[in-house]
Amino acid sequence: MRFFSLLAFLLALAVPAAAQDRLKVVATFSILGDLTAEVGGDKVAVTTFVAPDTDAHTYQPKPTDIRALAVAQVLVSNGLGFEGWIDRLAGAASFKGTRIVASDGAATSAHDPHCWQDVACARVYVANIARGLAAADPVNAAFYRDRAQAYDAKLAALDSWIRSEIAKVPEDRRKAITGHNSFLYFARAYGVQFESPRGYNTDSEPSARDMANLIRQVREQKIKALFIENMTNPVLVDEIAKDAGATVGPRLYSDALSKPGGPAPTYEAMMRHNVEALVAGMSKN
Repeated sequence: MRFFSLLAFLLALAVPAAAQDRLKVVATFSILGDLTAEVGGDKVAVTTFVAPDTDAHTYQPKPTDIRALAVAQVLVSNGLGFEGWIDRLAGAASFKGTRIVASDGAATSAHDPHCWQDVACARVYVANIARGLAAADPVNAAFYRDRAQAYDAKLAALDSWIRSEIAKVPEDRRKAITGHNSFLYFARAYGVQFESPRGYNTDSEPSARDMANLIRQVREQKIKALFIENMTNPVLVDEIAKDAGATVGPRLYSDALSKPGGPAPTYEAMMRHNVEALVAGMSKN
């Protein structure tokens, strides 16, 4: 018995104090996980429910999610109905920690939850995350504030870069087809027209009439910028491309990051990858 007690004591000593003291934070999906890690740095231990390249719309929580949330001190979610399962999960886990709804205060649409596609919204997310982490961990409030300010400056530069890149494409050519309607905020912020066979949720299915109208639009307007997203079924966009005599461009990342080593492992990398792909495709319209 003494041996096991001593072993436990030695193992505890072997774990760095910082690792033991880090704030336990759960983020609902990969994009929020990245933003939270940027703000929290080494003061937080972030667990993400919906992994990279995985669809949060259709996600089914697992028993391990309940266990993770039961011991978490902070929960970061998008809000706007994006994670329809999160309230049930929080109830099952009896979560009583700090809840951060990242989209609070952003200029949002009643129909589209994909607010982060406008960098101005992502900057609101970062400010909300910093305030929430500071409330849960007041000792490190200044640390979170400083990191949020530094990251906000990067996001401001990213927003300017996106505008300059999109400006390279003549206004009448700024049109693209995507797998589902997840780029409303990008369209509003940066002046690109998107069409999609699906609605805001990847579960939605278009009618035959919708598909025919979209194919006709692609043909008539000679749209060459067709894209499949990383977590949507490619069949519909492939069908549109085939029937309209167009080709499908590089994969876009809308609701989830890529895995590490992919083209979009962080929020900033995701936005840069998407913009470069869109500009190259729309330039051919």
